[in-house]
Amino acid sequence: MTTATAYFDVDGTLVGTNLLHPTFRYLTTQASPLDGMKRLGKALMQAPRLAAAELRDRREFNELLFAHYAGMSEDRMVVLADEVFDDVIKPRIFRGTVDLVEACKRADMRIVLVTGALDVTVKPLLDHLGVHGAICNRLEYKDGYATGKLLRPVVAGPGKARLLADDARAAGHDLAKCHAYSDSFSDVPMLSVVGHPFCINPDGKLARMAKSCDWPIIDLERHSPGETRPQ
Repeated sequence: MTTATAYFDVDGTLVGTNLLHPTFRYLTTQASPLDGMKRLGKALMQAPRLAAAELRDRREFNELLFAHYAGMSEDRMVVLADEVFDDVIKPRIFRGTVDLVEACKRADMRIVLVTGALDVTVKPLLDHLGVHGAICNRLEYKDGYATGKLLRPVVAGPGKARLLADDARAAGHDLAKCHAYSDSFSDVPMLSVVGHPFCINPDGKLARMAKSCDWPIIDLERHSPGETRPQ
């Protein structure tokens, strides 16, 4: 029986992708090439607004980005999920990701991915890594088609910390024994609520904070995380 949870951010932490990579594939891989071009053109026109939202509010960024999925059928998204994983996500999984996840499993930890990505996109990664589950975003569907709206709660920014804490509580796990892994300074709230925060391929601000707080830094590209076991 697991006694603690290891929470992993995904983009930039386990995989060298961001939310735009699978979105581009979904927008351009439509039943009609004309529809794909229209969707891509609309997204490109909104790029400045998306960029501003990413700097201002990750939740707003997610809502604007996933609004472009409006009108896509749920069936088609599920069918494309494996293709998106094989072509876009799997080749960008960091070299040490599997070793690190397996180290957590050997420590009898429950593994949960915490990401702003969509559940349909995350599912193949869950299967590939063989992990327990994910806290992720979900699209609203009506009559089998996406409305372009996200179901609540939206997984983004500081809100990830609250969702992580709620999940640990539901699992009966002490946050002081839990781990969290991220590459981004925006995930400091998530890292701060657990007893064992780890910074993976951290951005500049997070790297500086990690050094001041004595948080371990792991580089999954250049070193084998099999050498860095969960404590």
